[in-house]
Amino acid sequence: MRSRPVRLRSRNAAADQLTVRRHNLSVVLSHLRDRGPRSRARLAAETGLNKATVSSLVAELVDRGLVGEGEAEPATVGRPGQYIRLDGEHVVAVGAEVNIDYLSVLVLNLRGDVVSEKRLALDTARMEPALVLARLGRLLSQALKRLEKNDIRPVGLTIAVPGLVGVGTGIVHEAPNLGWTDVAVVAEIRRILGDPPYPVLLDNEANLAALAEIEGQGPDRSADLILLTGAAGIGGGVVAGGQLLRGAAGFAGEVGHMRVRAGGPRCGCGRRGCWEAAVGLNALLAAAAPEHDPVRDPSLDVEKRLAEIGNRARAGDPRVLAALTEIAHWLVVGAAILVNVFNPSLLVLGGYFAALSPWIAGSLHDELRLHVFAGDAGGTRVAFSTLGFSASARGGASQVLDHVFQDPTLVEPAGGHHPVAQEESV
Repeated sequence: MRSRPVRLRSRNAAADQLTVRRHNLSVVLSHLRDRGPRSRARLAAETGLNKATVSSLVAELVDRGLVGEGEAEPATVGRPGQYIRLDGEHVVAVGAEVNIDYLSVLVLNLRGDVVSEKRLALDTARMEPALVLARLGRLLSQALKRLEKNDIRPVGLTIAVPGLVGVGTGIVHEAPNLGWTDVAVVAEIRRILGDPPYPVLLDNEANLAALAEIEGQGPDRSADLILLTGAAGIGGGVVAGGQLLRGAAGFAGEVGHMRVRAGGPRCGCGRRGCWEAAVGLNALLAAAAPEHDPVRDPSLDVEKRLAEIGNRARAGDPRVLAALTEIAHWLVVGAAILVNVFNPSLLVLGGYFAALSPWIAGSLHDELRLHVFAGDAGGTRVAFSTLGFSASARGGASQVLDHVFQDPTLVEPAGGHHPVAQEESV
């Protein structure tokens, strides 16, 4: 449901004026995101705001570098209006990810287009947290310098990490696969970057990947979905009615540590029988190739290693095919539990699950119906993510942009203070 413009009822309340102004700026900016370029007249007609108010709001959004004018709108009578569109040139958000065998940085503009992306293969699980964050800081500094050189300003940064994270504190409390405990990620990255003037946030990588999938739903962001990350650890982002389910302390989604296999291999958390120990990327690689095979070398790019696994599967390699069959079986066991509990409309598989989907999809679709209590798998549709291993970083950048769409005044105007209109009304 789209936001409605707010009528100011008390003309003498400056705080109310600011609140209404902020809300109506959000209405216009979000409308342009969801509906595409519009003339001022059409924006007024579709949002319910009057034309004078829309003109004032557009002028402020232009001043803040959030929108710009495009070509003239076709018209048969009178002077044609100019299309107003999101500005993709000057305002960007940055997402970064620390995962088991890579670091990544991705920059999105306001339109959601990728401005730059860099992934570095790195055996992070064998490195001290400070060294990992130093390498991440270097990647971020390089990206930020390129932005500054092109007069592009970031409005925020979100860092994705697999494990239990304190969203409000910026601390990774527990990341077993990385070997991290109580690591102050945000404070360290802020120090490395010289205390930047924009917010630096931290979140769980599965939650951010799920947010990226929600953005992919377009204007209708009210989906019920579960996103499975498909990395060395298996994280789950659970979305209900378009909102992430974070749990009482913000630690929801650790589905990789469901116990599905009594007496199974030891998990990175120290327990046995965890789902990710049966279906995580390390489990696949250990079953598919001997110890010193290049596909098990974390210093090599993960996508290239998965491409080699796919090549072997297509060539009929019996060890690889047997490994994929075993993975698919345990994937169904855990996925069915989640579908029985949450009954999502969509189950999205990302990471290596998506990269190797030709050998997973068939059994997953068929067997899920046998393991789910409700008929036809409760109506849950299975899809494979198209975002690859950039999903979490993309979701982090999208999270920053979403804050801007909710409150455009977070972006400082180019000319300093912007006056508040005397009255905002329908």
